[in-house]
Amino acid sequence: MTGVTRRELLAGAAVASTAALATGCAPAKETPHAEIAVPSGRADGVLTGGSRKIPIDGKYEVWVKQVGTGAIPMLTLHGGPGVPHFYFECLEDFIPRDRVRFWYYDQLGCGFSDHPDDPSLWTIERYLGEAEQVRAALGLERFVLYGQSWGALLAIEYALAHPERLSGLVLSNMTASIPSYVKHVTELRDALPPDAVATMKAFEARGEYEAPEYQDILMKQLYAKHLCRLDPWPEPVARAFAALNPQVYNTLQGPSEFVVNGNFASWDRWADLPRISAPTLLLVGRHDTMSVEDIQKMGSLIRGARVVVCENGSHLSLYDDQKTYFDALVPFVLARTA
Repeated sequence: MTGVTRRELLAGAAVASTAALATGCAPAKETPHAEIAVPSGRADGVLTGGSRKIPIDGKYEVWVKQVGTGAIPMLTLHGGPGVPHFYFECLEDFIPRDRVRFWYYDQLGCGFSDHPDDPSLWTIERYLGEAEQVRAALGLERFVLYGQSWGALLAIEYALAHPERLSGLVLSNMTASIPSYVKHVTELRDALPPDAVATMKAFEARGEYEAPEYQDILMKQLYAKHLCRLDPWPEPVARAFAALNPQVYNTLQGPSEFVVNGNFASWDRWADLPRISAPTLLLVGRHDTMSVEDIQKMGSLIRGARVVVCENGSHLSLYDDQKTYFDALVPFVLARTA
C-alpha cells in the first residue's frame, strides 16, 4: 500500500461500501435497538441516527436528518440564504418526538451538503426543485412544511407549486416580498443613531461591506436588536452564522442586508397569496427584520391563516421569545394529519 494516503484509503472504502449496498451484499447482522430509533435509510438496515444523503440533480448530494418517529411528518427549510440548519436544533426541545417526525435538511451549498463552486446554482427555481426532490426521496405524500426566513420564501413557492402535498404550512419570520423587506429593514437602519447611519451609508457607497467598522455597527446595533436579542447568542445560532456560505448569500441576496441586488431581489408574491390552500401559521417577532404589518397583511390574504406576533421576539423569535413561538407552533403541527 505504499503511496496510498489515508484519505484515498477511506474514499475507497466508501465507494466499496456504496457498491455493496447497491448489490445487496454484506448485510448487517440483526441487532436489537431501542423502539425510539429512527428507521434506517440504508439498504442493509444499519442505524445512523436518522442521518442520510439524498442525490440531487443527478450529481450532488444533500444531507438530511430525521428526528422523532411520530405519525405527523414535517420538513424544515432553513434560512440564510446560505446558513445551515444548525440553528433549528432548539426544535428538538419542543416538538414531541412520539407525535411528530421532522427532518433537518441542509440545502445545497450549506452545512453538511455538497458545496459546489457554481453561482449559477443559486436560484429560487433550482432550490424549489431541490426541495421537491428531497420530498420525493423521503417518500412524503402529505406533510407539514416549515420554513423560516429565506426558507419561508421557499415554502411559499412550494405551497404554490405543490399544494396537494401540504397538510400544513408554517411561514416563520418572512414577508411576501423582498422589496417589502428592503423597505422595512432600511427603516430599521435609518432609526439607528445618526452617526451610525452615516458611517454605514459611507461604507455602502464605497462597496466596503466587510469593513470591520461597518460589521461592528451591523452586529451590535442592528442584529442585536432585530436578528437575535439574546446576549450571548445561543450556541446553535452562532455556529450556524459562522458557517454561512457567502457565495450563496451574495448571489441570491446581495452584499448587504440593505443592498439587495441578487437573484431574488425582485421576488414578490403578494398577488399569489390567496392561492395558498394549506392551513397556514404565520410567525413574526415584534422586533423582527420583517414588518409585523406585512405578516398581518399576509394573514388576511391567505384563507384561514393564523398570525402570531412574538412580542419579545426578533427575526429569531424561536430563540428570543420561545414560549410564544412554540406555544403557537406545537399545537398547530399536532393538529395536522399526514
